[in-house]
Amino acid sequence: MTTFNKCAIFLFLSIFLSSSWANNTHDDFLECLSSSNSISQVIYTPKNLSYSTILNSYSNNLRITSHFKPSIILTPNDESQIQAAIHCSKKHDLEIRIRSGGHDYEGLSYISDTPFVIIDLINLRSISIDTQKKTAWIQAGATLGEVYYRIAEKSKKLAFVSGVSPVVGVGGHFSGGGYGMMSRKFGIAADNIIDAKLIDANGRILDRKSMGEDLFWAIRGGGGTSFGLIISWKVKLQDIPEKVTVFNVGRTLEQNATQLVYKWQHIADKVDNNLLLRIFLRDSEFPFGGGQRSIYAFFTTMFVGGVDELLHEMQKRFPELGLMKEDCIEMSWIESILFFAGFPRGTSLDVLLNRNNTNQIGFFKGKSDYVQRPISINGLEGLWKLLNQSVGEISGAELQFSPYGGKLSDILEFETPFPHRDGNIFMIEYAVYWGRMEESKRNIAWIRNLYEYMAKYVSKSPRAAYFNYRDLDLGVNNKGNTSYAQAKIWGVKYFKNNFDRLVKVKTKFDPTNFFRNEQSIPPLSSEA
Repeated sequence: MTTFNKCAIFLFLSIFLSSSWANNTHDDFLECLSSSNSISQVIYTPKNLSYSTILNSYSNNLRITSHFKPSIILTPNDESQIQAAIHCSKKHDLEIRIRSGGHDYEGLSYISDTPFVIIDLINLRSISIDTQKKTAWIQAGATLGEVYYRIAEKSKKLAFVSGVSPVVGVGGHFSGGGYGMMSRKFGIAADNIIDAKLIDANGRILDRKSMGEDLFWAIRGGGGTSFGLIISWKVKLQDIPEKVTVFNVGRTLEQNATQLVYKWQHIADKVDNNLLLRIFLRDSEFPFGGGQRSIYAFFTTMFVGGVDELLHEMQKRFPELGLMKEDCIEMSWIESILFFAGFPRGTSLDVLLNRNNTNQIGFFKGKSDYVQRPISINGLEGLWKLLNQSVGEISGAELQFSPYGGKLSDILEFETPFPHRDGNIFMIEYAVYWGRMEESKRNIAWIRNLYEYMAKYVSKSPRAAYFNYRDLDLGVNNKGNTSYAQAKIWGVKYFKNNFDRLVKVKTKFDPTNFFRNEQSIPPLSSEA
């Protein structure tokens, strides 16, 4: 028998046995679940007509593929159904993935290379606001848009600091950090969490008191799905003035963008804490061309205060930008949410309740870095050259420079697992988008080349990364099981010196590694 035939037979048997095992496990899991009351109404299998719709509802990055589709999608209505799913998954050794919004960059909430089940928290999205105590309980399946809407519905004087995109699910966003347009004033979302409810691998429902401070520490920036299934978060709300001020001013290379970006690096982390001055660098007016191509630097800003105060601070710190009063808009905090999400002025706030108010982005790859010393003029000019190389009829590239300082730097790096604190000037998010599968190899190679180029300008030992901009290029677990030494390669990039403490918490609370994915925290007991 030829080598080719042997390989073909081996491949056929592998697929057949894997499929057979998966089907048997699937049936056993369903039978196990059937003992739970009313759970059949929230179970979707490939035989259901709505299965594909639910699977693809929040899977908008076409680059993400998997050898397996989930055997079952469970959309629980209550905690008991989650407990049943955890029990049955353990009993039949079926991996689970937890999805609250599906906005994760590598799709780890809805893909796997082993047979698995998705627990989709879409039905667990209630939000309870206490305006007197200035707190809110938020279920993990809610989106940021829903959170913002419900807060504004109750009060014009309270707000919450979190991300820009209204369709991001809070479950993963809060547990990985949660940077937003008021983070220099109030910190990240994880800094403002004061309690949580979590279901552990034994099906117990724990709050802050019963889980203890070690586990509560771990889930506020260390990624909740390494430790359990988070049902809800209790957060503190922040006092906000009636009016904030925003602007979005664009400059091209011909309008001195290079010098402006260079100067920005020297002041972005030092301005008034009420001011967050972000830069978006694009290779076009975005996305996917249309019109003349150039490098654009958009200075996108929120100031927690009035326009006159903002203009005074900008004139003192960054007069080179040439900001004028007519560039600025005073608006309520909730209106600023729509502004930064790209909605036209006058759009109804009801759009924040639409979980599908974003178009499918096509194919996407993202990466991240932290900058601790200003990038030189030569470094920026080299960056522009690489951005120009990304130009194509169906591709687009964007870099976000998000400033640090203020409250972000006041918190010590070990107070939460999120370690990116004092010493960072800004964070970079790299993103490339394209429209056809055949363009994938070229665009992924391009962003990796860009990342390699930037190595000399960013943090070192470790070269840090933001956990919420998940990047499997940094290293992966082998089907969620890996040695401590292997996981530390990517773990210290996300968590720096906090990684070892996260491993200890994982070892204590989930020693069998039930909650796992390709970049989950490993217990020491899984050491190979």
